[in-house]
Amino acid sequence: MTARLLLLRHGTTAAVRSAAFPLDEGLDDRGRAEARALVAHLPAHRDVLRSPARRCAETAAALGHADAPVDDGLREAGFGGWAGRTLAEVHAEDEAPVVAWMTDPAFAPPGGESLDALTARVGAWMATRAEGDLPLVAVTHGGVVRAAIAVALGAPASAAWRIDVAPGSLTELHAHDGRWRLIRANWTPSRGELREARATLGLPDDADDLDG
Repeated sequence: MTARLLLLRHGTTAAVRSAAFPLDEGLDDRGRAEARALVAHLPAHRDVLRSPARRCAETAAALGHADAPVDDGLREAGFGGWAGRTLAEVHAEDEAPVVAWMTDPAFAPPGGESLDALTARVGAWMATRAEGDLPLVAVTHGGVVRAAIAVALGAPASAAWRIDVAPGSLTELHAHDGRWRLIRANWTPSRGELREARATLGLPDDADDLDG
């Protein structure tokens, strides 16, 4: 049996726009449109799980799954004392920890989680999802998606830094006999679909935002 896993990164938030380590903020207008635009591209029959984060709850709701069960295995990497601060702020205070975070997968922010730990956690979660009757849509975070791709490819945790995962994007993995394959990564709806989603949600058609 082949299991189908669609990893959906939550839509854009204020923290995403400012390159900040997130707290528990919700989606902005673009984020809501990104989530709405994905609905037509999901399997008609599906199971949906979501991260505990508010931005993932709001993304799941925009997909029509406000009651999606929470799965703690889908939570973002822990950023510890860096949460709520921008990368530039942390870098200006002390460059060394930021360099270590981006080059050493064993390094963890103060009170946070290392890339090695995140990848191991995501890999263990994926092992429990390698079988399933219905496609599974997992509403989660960029770090989790990057780690999942690295696991699927048998790549080291450090490879996650080389993977781009946009807000409101889909990444699809299939598992057969417990072995994962990458089908597509970082797929996003067209600009026209985003515009249509904004109209459906009653949001203004902001061309600059669509380019953002």
